[in-house]
Amino acid sequence: QVQLVESGGGLVQPGGSLRLSCAAYGSIVSILFMRWYRQDPGKQRSLVATITSNGITNYADSVKGRFTISRDSGKNTVYLQMNNLKPEDTAVYYCNVFQIGPGDSWGQGTQVTVSS
Repeated sequence: QVQLVESGGGLVQPGGSLRLSCAAYGSIVSILFMRWYRQDPGKQRSLVATITSNGITNYADSVKGRFTISRDSGKNTVYLQMNNLKPEDTAVYYCNVFQIGPGDSWGQGTQVTVSS
């Protein structure tokens, strides 16, 4: 069983920055993908950013140039640096890890609120 522990959410003014962290514990065998999703109330969860085991990254168009995903493989931790935040970035952010065998694991979510 894999546990994902997220941190770093909060309230920030438009134009501000936040850094989310997600650490994976437990049955870590071989992580292929680490991802960040977000979800607004009443909406579907959407993919924000992905980083592969080889360090290849991909971003949703809405966050390109503002968000950066990175990972520390030695600590099984993934980060999301969010700069120039906008009110439309307000959501609950979820960490996701995919491994061969165990499949998907999800964090509990962390609230990000962008408001003046």
